Amino acid sequence: MDFKDSVLQLSERIEKLKDSISTEEATKNAFIMPLIAALGYDVFNPLEVVPEMDCDLVKKKGEKIDYAIMRDGSPILLMECKHWKQNLNLHDTQLQKYFVASNARFGVLTNGIEYRFYTDLEKSNIMDDKPFLVVDMLNLSDADVERVKQFHKSYYDESNILSTAQELKYTTQIRAILNSEFTAPSPDFVKFFARQTYEGSVSQRIIEQFTPLVKRAIADIVNETISDRLGLAIKNQSNAPAETSDGSTETDKPSTDPATAALPEGVVFISDDGQIVTTQEEMDSYFIVKAILRPVVDVSRVFYRDGQRYFSVLLDDNNRKPICRFYYNAKSVKYIALFDEEKNEKRYEIKSLNDIYNYTDQLRHTAESYL
Repeated sequence: MDFKDSVLQLSERIEKLKDSISTEEATKNAFIMPLIAALGYDVFNPLEVVPEMDCDLVKKKGEKIDYAIMRDGSPILLMECKHWKQNLNLHDTQLQKYFVASNARFGVLTNGIEYRFYTDLEKSNIMDDKPFLVVDMLNLSDADVERVKQFHKSYYDESNILSTAQELKYTTQIRAILNSEFTAPSPDFVKFFARQTYEGSVSQRIIEQFTPLVKRAIADIVNETISDRLGLAIKNQSNAPAETSDGSTETDKPSTDPATAALPEGVVFISDDGQIVTTQEEMDSYFIVKAILRPVVDVSRVFYRDGQRYFSVLLDDNNRKPICRFYYNAKSVKYIALFDEEKNEKRYEIKSLNDIYNYTDQLRHTAESYL
């Protein structure tokens, strides 16, 4: 089994088992140690993985990191672990102390579901305040898998990871700035566009006049881009050769007008590998949630992402701002999953799309908590 398959299998395992994990130690055993093993390290070999390694600057033997991954006798990656329900924002300073006391270049703070990767780009041997990579095991992208794979025993190259970290640091900050400007354009941002289009002096009154125009133009571009990509994907899927009953493909048969080709009934998109199928029912659910959120948030900030196991609705297209999830893959039972303040998920069975309106207050509360 290759690394990607191992990680995806672990992701499914976490989804199934997390509600039965009641302790930090169980989180380590069920979620974190399997990932270390997937990275190619023998968790039972102290030359590769040292549990409870001493990281105390004053040598009182009181400060210990949960796991230290070793290479040539030195730690290369420190891992501080918490229970899967723990809010990691409360524990980053603890990892900072361990980082200073070691020679490791990388540190990870994790609850077995979210992994925050840190290094010392700002000041040597002082862990940066912000992680250069955040990975959610319940919402993995191909890019996430490839970035984590860099820490695999067979591929580990410190300079390559540092180069990636540097790039991710700035791209993440740029994305955050753009996201902030797209959501609530600052006067300087609006002034830039006003100067390109308005012939007179750009006064405060003009900036106020242009602010909603800039915001609306951004929303239009985003929505048009999504629509264009979805249309192209549907067209490509419709034109793909399909195997017929006699074992041949459509390209072996007399050509027909591709415009007459269609997706299966009730399906609006199928990924190239066939692993992700977006249904009309999922899209209808997404539009219902947008309608519910309209009184509390600009609906241009509400996005969706479809995955193999669930359909997510997110604020600002940020997987750390989940509003809800829909589990529609099972034919007999359908669920809506809602989140509490610590982003713990709880599923509720729904009989029809109208049932989504029963959770209006919870959905609005979740969205408002990110504002």
